[in-house]
Amino acid sequence: MTSASTIPPKAELRNALDRDGFVRIPRAFAAADIERFKAAATHATSLARAGKWPYVRTVPKQFPPWPVSDISQHGIWGVQHLLHPSLSPQDRKVFAESYFGPVMIHAVTSILDCSADDLVMELYNMLVCPPRDFALRWHRDDIGPDVSAEAELARLREPLVHAQWNLALYPDSSLVVVSGSHKRARTESERNADPFEDDMPTQFVVRMEPGDIVFYNNNILHRGVYDSKSERMTLHGTMGLAGADPARSRNILQHGIGSWAKQCDFSDLPGGMAELAGDMQYRLIAMGDGVESGFSQAE
Repeated sequence: MTSASTIPPKAELRNALDRDGFVRIPRAFAAADIERFKAAATHATSLARAGKWPYVRTVPKQFPPWPVSDISQHGIWGVQHLLHPSLSPQDRKVFAESYFGPVMIHAVTSILDCSADDLVMELYNMLVCPPRDFALRWHRDDIGPDVSAEAELARLREPLVHAQWNLALYPDSSLVVVSGSHKRARTESERNADPFEDDMPTQFVVRMEPGDIVFYNNNILHRGVYDSKSERMTLHGTMGLAGADPARSRNILQHGIGSWAKQCDFSDLPGGMAELAGDMQYRLIAMGDGVESGFSQAE
């Protein structure tokens, strides 16, 4: 596994994320690691597209829940729950090593300015190319489009209690952000723009190469634009801080992770990774099962 020494200094990461709302870490993982991740990702994606893995994101639906019945008719744009205990043991272990390994843990603790003992296991999914060109509307992950400017700004001023990232396994330019929008309410032009506007003022296309990680504030104004002709497998994860507020719990538990988190067994992970994973799993379980948590966005 690539050494955590590939991660830039803490201050550099935090300053960029605070200033722009996103930060790219180039070549965080070596080519050999990416090949291992690709093999597991290819297998998991094949199962999902064949309807043999029920945890997916279906086209054209943007937010959960995603009905399994849509797989055969509409296809998928994401594979959910890469740490699920029913995934093949070989693939789950590869995904777990990429999630709990020293590179990602070092990057996340740098960004959140915390120790590994503060971290909570959250989501680990994968974004894949859909069967037809497909785009998400402009959004903030946990702030709806109809809130007032005052309420929006109040939410944006809340402290950062999680890290969210994309880890590219193929060249990827799907993520489009409005730089700096994580620190301000939307402008009138942004509020009145077409939800699928292709040329939002100050938008920035985040271009990634295999092995790059992009961390971004999930409440930055952003969207995804997916090209069906370009292979895409991008690992999409989050980690949180213990003791976060109920809004964060809802944002995570709405994906259904609470229904299987207790069944995970990470004892096959190498070294201290197994103990770390077990501790992070325990903190997730303490958040509840999410049965009545509701959803962050209506669709």
